[in-house]
Amino acid sequence: MPAHPPTAEILAIGNELLLGEVVDTNTAWLCRFFTGLGGKVQRAVVLPDEVEAIAAELQGALRRAPALVFTTGGLGPTEDDRTLAAVAMATGRPLEEHPEALRMVAARYRELAAAGFVAEPDLTPPRRKMAMLPRGAIPLANPVGAAPGVLLPLERTLLVCLPGVPEEMKAIVQSSLAPHLQARLGRAGFAELRLLTDCGDESRLAPLLGEVGRAFPHVYIKSRARAFGPQVRIQIYLSAAAPTPEEAQALVEEAGRHLEGRLAEAGVSAERLPAM
Repeated sequence: MPAHPPTAEILAIGNELLLGEVVDTNTAWLCRFFTGLGGKVQRAVVLPDEVEAIAAELQGALRRAPALVFTTGGLGPTEDDRTLAAVAMATGRPLEEHPEALRMVAARYRELAAAGFVAEPDLTPPRRKMAMLPRGAIPLANPVGAAPGVLLPLERTLLVCLPGVPEEMKAIVQSSLAPHLQARLGRAGFAELRLLTDCGDESRLAPLLGEVGRAFPHVYIKSRARAFGPQVRIQIYLSAAAPTPEEAQALVEEAGRHLEGRLAEAGVSAERLPAM
């Protein structure tokens, strides 16, 4: 039987998200990334750039004690970049200038000045602000932007603070954060399967999906209907997490074969779609 997957919560931070000026693609990407590690995202919220609001949500998350909490946004040099101040409030760890983070910021601005992207490389107060980390935090190198990511190991939860710019967020996760995640989560497996049916009536599929779901409780099964009409073909998604990729794949394959058989008995044809 598969072990319980590690859990995560995501806090997307930024007034621009709540105003609808920017679409939050970071949360969707992190959900897929973490699920691919065999984990399960159990909560995701969008918050304003307000220290008290962020700190309150963080404290709630830490009480729930997921394996990881991700925050995105609010690490930059401006006054409304307040995520780390909220982390300090929520954890009781004061902000301190971190020598390694300061070195990262200084090196980045030297590169930017040499390339002509900024006028001068000086460590101005707004730039030094990006090196002010909660006590005990570890800076994560940002290969794309200026603000380091922040890793804060807590008693039961690993808190990861990432920039809001998607390219920077992804680059940190896939490079400097990756070894820490591997050490924390170990080897984990995830597998998925997509079926495209010739059925346009989700209510016809519902009993079959419920039956297969009860037979395979460790496999997530979901139909995805977008509209009604004679040309509509409903897609069915199956996924599973397990201690190893092989175990996850075996779970999905077994459930998929069972579902394909039940669909055929019901007169519904289905084809497997390529992996995404």
